[in-house]
Amino acid sequence: MLGVLLIAATTMFVEPVAEPVGTPIQATGPLGRHIQLTFGTQFAKAGESYISPDGSKVIFQAVATPLAGEEADEHYAMYVGDLHHQNGSWRLDNIRQITPAGSANTCGWFHPIDPGKVIFASTVGSPLGGDTPGYQRGSGRYKWAYPPRMRIVEARIDGDFPPTLTPMEGDEKSYQAECSISPDGRHLLYTSHETGDGDIYIRDLQTGVRHLVVGAPGYDGGPFFSPDGKRITYRSDRNNDNLLQIFVGELAFDEQGTITGLDEEIQLTNNEHVNWAPFWHPDNARLVYATSEAGHDNYEVFEVQAAKGGGVGKPARYGTGKRRITNVGGFDGLPAFNPDGTLMIWTSQQGGDGSQLWIAPFDVSTTTTADGKCPVAH
Repeated sequence: MLGVLLIAATTMFVEPVAEPVGTPIQATGPLGRHIQLTFGTQFAKAGESYISPDGSKVIFQAVATPLAGEEADEHYAMYVGDLHHQNGSWRLDNIRQITPAGSANTCGWFHPIDPGKVIFASTVGSPLGGDTPGYQRGSGRYKWAYPPRMRIVEARIDGDFPPTLTPMEGDEKSYQAECSISPDGRHLLYTSHETGDGDIYIRDLQTGVRHLVVGAPGYDGGPFFSPDGKRITYRSDRNNDNLLQIFVGELAFDEQGTITGLDEEIQLTNNEHVNWAPFWHPDNARLVYATSEAGHDNYEVFEVQAAKGGGVGKPARYGTGKRRITNVGGFDGLPAFNPDGTLMIWTSQQGGDGSQLWIAPFDVSTTTTADGKCPVAH
């Protein structure tokens, strides 16, 4: 049985900067005014982020800006902060580090039912050797390491800090990460390298039963449940060419409600670009994702339809209606939404102080309806 790990980390509080650096960008398309949430005075870089089910908090991974003369940490720490709306703008404050110093961390997620609980992947202690990159592109500029001690843990953020980290999945022998929980709180979805390749598993947290759901050759990862809990989306290096593609899987359930695998797999992208970090819009009918379609030095966020269809004679709208969501220089990726889909949070380099978190109003007027009718692509 997995035990409880008491963490002796120092809680980090980061004071917010009052205004974004530079002039906020008014984008065309569905995004409104871009507002910077984290800054170079706080973090050397900030990455993957998600908004809580009640819209009040953000969990994100970041590397703190070091003191003068010191070097930045090699690995991401995990943070939570309070998201506030004030005078027509947004800010992130009361930022707290929830992971121990020296550990490697990634893929934070709020529990959908318990507002005081988060999950993420952590090495808990310092990563061991053998942290070879599992994804490389071209010269190796784009590469993701998979620390073998990485496992999935949970922690409470409504009590004393530092929190207690309780392992949920993993045995320190191989990388387990990229985790999320189904909307009903029953199933844990994650990627494991236990076979030497990236495969996607789902564990029923009620019964403990685990099933392999995506085990194709090549790296399969970054999975998320659809808002209705009946599908998942993920990226895959199915052709083993380092050109990641976006997929949707229709889930299969047994009589007890346990997810046992996929009924059907649908490929949404099939091109010569790196497509990754897919995330569902709350309308349950479209996805946003990061892609190199505009260039490997200018990753941007795109949208694609992923509506299942509304009944007999109404075909699924998978892979149609593609449109570009961001259009600024530098990296833009790792998009996610607030619960009603009116805000998009993502990582961007547009502020001039490295990769930081940004947020913008998202126009939901083109939301796909529940009967599978899709808007006209812009």
